[in-house]
Amino acid sequence: MTRPPRAFTYLFDPLCGWCYGAAPALHRLAAMPDIAITLLPTGLFADGASRPMTDAFADYAWSNDKRIETLTGQPFTDAYRDTVLGDRMRRFDSGPATLALAAVASTEPRRELGALSTLQAARYVDGRDITAPAVLAAILADHGFAAASALVAAPTDALKAFNADRILRARALMQAVGAQGVPTLVRQTPEGPQRLDSGLLFAGPERIAEVLAAG
Repeated sequence: MTRPPRAFTYLFDPLCGWCYGAAPALHRLAAMPDIAITLLPTGLFADGASRPMTDAFADYAWSNDKRIETLTGQPFTDAYRDTVLGDRMRRFDSGPATLALAAVASTEPRRELGALSTLQAARYVDGRDITAPAVLAAILADHGFAAASALVAAPTDALKAFNADRILRARALMQAVGAQGVPTLVRQTPEGPQRLDSGLLFAGPERIAEVLAAG
């Protein structure tokens, strides 16, 4: 008898450097044969929670990002520092990227994790501005997300409502499990949702596989 997939929910924000740092462990988890992962963005830095990219904030972000790089091996390049953190015209706003991922989730949900990694690499490695809808649409189109790209270029009311619902569900789940930030990985069990130790996401990609294989 085949065991049903173990279900997890990943709470994140596309502009969260720690979420980018967690990507290797998350992909290792997703590669396990009996695992199903649902992505839910929390809107941590979206819209009203956005902020200007000041010199002080850029310095803070770069220092934090280099800590993440040391811990996880995920690269943060000079192109990102110069082009993204050096831009004083655009806000630090994850709203557009969150909407772009909603577009993927509504058209090709099984590819959302790949789309998230694509957007993260575009920002942190290539230095592209994923707060700009036109850039997001181009990135998605270049990586085979044609339907999502079209939605990002011309968002529908249905997409906006779907995006808002995902954020509400993410925030409700955060409250339910007592999570204070992202990334947060939640396991769905018959007894209810259980928050995993976030340290597992930064202990190397094989560690999370070992823990779940044992449990």
